Amino acid sequence: MYFCRRFVFVLLLLSTYIFRVYAQQPVQSPAKADSQAKKTDKIILKAIDSIRTKTEPKREFRAAWVATVENIDWPSAPGLPVEQQKRELTTLFDFLQDAGMNAIIFQIRPAADAFYAKSREPWSKWLTGKQGLAPDPAYDPLEFAISEAHKRGMELHAWFNPYRATNDNKYSALSPTHITNIKPEWFFTYGGKKQFDPGIPEVRDYIVKVFLDVVDNYDIDGVHMDDYFYPYEISGQYINDAATFKAYGAGFTDIKDWRRHNVDTLIEMLSDSIHQHKPRVKFGVSPFGIWANAYQNPEGSVTHGGASYYETFADSRKWMKEGWLDYITPQLYWPLNDRSAAFNNLVDWWSDNTYNRHLYVGMAAYRLNERRKGSKFKDPAAMPDEIKYLRDNPRVQGSVYFSAKSLENNPLGFTDSLKDNYYKYPALPPEMLWLDSVPPNPPVALTALATPKNTVELKWATPVPAKDNEPVYGYVIYRFEAGDKIDTDDPQNILNIEYNTNTSYTDDSVEKGKTYRYIVTAIDRLKNESEASTMVTVDVH
Repeated sequence: MYFCRRFVFVLLLLSTYIFRVYAQQPVQSPAKADSQAKKTDKIILKAIDSIRTKTEPKREFRAAWVATVENIDWPSAPGLPVEQQKRELTTLFDFLQDAGMNAIIFQIRPAADAFYAKSREPWSKWLTGKQGLAPDPAYDPLEFAISEAHKRGMELHAWFNPYRATNDNKYSALSPTHITNIKPEWFFTYGGKKQFDPGIPEVRDYIVKVFLDVVDNYDIDGVHMDDYFYPYEISGQYINDAATFKAYGAGFTDIKDWRRHNVDTLIEMLSDSIHQHKPRVKFGVSPFGIWANAYQNPEGSVTHGGASYYETFADSRKWMKEGWLDYITPQLYWPLNDRSAAFNNLVDWWSDNTYNRHLYVGMAAYRLNERRKGSKFKDPAAMPDEIKYLRDNPRVQGSVYFSAKSLENNPLGFTDSLKDNYYKYPALPPEMLWLDSVPPNPPVALTALATPKNTVELKWATPVPAKDNEPVYGYVIYRFEAGDKIDTDDPQNILNIEYNTNTSYTDDSVEKGKTYRYIVTAIDRLKNESEASTMVTVDVH
């Protein structure tokens, strides 16, 4: 309803503008009249675009991948002093918060190594400069990242690479405690890199334990896996797992079906284990953007490209269908209407195959910096148009950008566009009702006091426990000016989202002479929101 009223209002203004423009015009030549018409068309399109970008959803997943492998995003170089590492990370998180993100996908295990202290695997060389060397002075980068993300109202999802054991062939530089040195029989080499053999049951058990080390010991919001399952095809290379197939492939006649079964088994094991250990931790995977092409499989997308079902043996569609994943983030790194793999075709295909789980689309922010001749991403409207396409599909709940650093130099003005238009107002992550459907109770005893410092001090009391006895995780503060409609569904009215249990908030953005009304709601860990508190009114003198 809000959108419709705003749309009608703007159209009325436009019609008035057009009438005035043409009423004041003398008789024109056809060419000049056509030029004037085109100018008017642009004004109308700009106004309509403004409507669409400013009526943002209140619920949307907005995230960026923070890659640590090869120091893509953080830290800027291996072996930096600890304080510099911390400064770089907080600066990056400040930037992402300012750009409107409400989640971080933080890579903590790029190659059977660790960016966290409570690990059975050695410290990453991309953190300290040498694999197995601990930070000095000691600190826990994951713990630090979680705390800093939550301070800024952002979720943190721990990103694992499950099967990659090395990212190069410099095996002599590996720590003596690296798993390739302890269990060399668990690996095959492909393209010069060591890779876990997914067909070995002990490998799957080990990987689950690695994940659970983090689930059990850290306050993460989600577990996230990338697209590296069996290795991507390299011409002239073959996967050396014939002996494993012979030992463990009973019941399969086709090694490819067996490989898919191996990956399926790990995904199911992880889903069961993660949700058993911490039911409120989300589990998501970011597969390659094409599951299968329609010419390969009638259930596939109308595309022509590599397909994860056949190449990396990742049947991600099945994982959604079976309910093993809470969300999927396919990497749709193509432009709209691309001839081989159109972004819009793939969005439509994935949205038809979510099986009532969440779809967050992986976006190619890195391509905004490319200089390749003919790239459609050179058009400043390319990625904003993709966001609009996503928002027109109710079965898409958000976006994830690869990667964080790609946005820092504001390519083609895109980061400004996020801040000023698409992510101008705060958003809560979408609810996952299959994990938790019970909202908290509303806060009570809300008060508001205008102070001589030109601020408003809000205070309230913790609500009584919810029906499921889950504690309150945070609060959403809403503010309305005199004459505003009291609407908590409109994100323009969100003053702040707090991921803490503090029962007070200082509004330092008020103006003298104005009257404000406030409402506070409570949220739980999965961002279910309570009913509104009693509204309070305060005059700022």
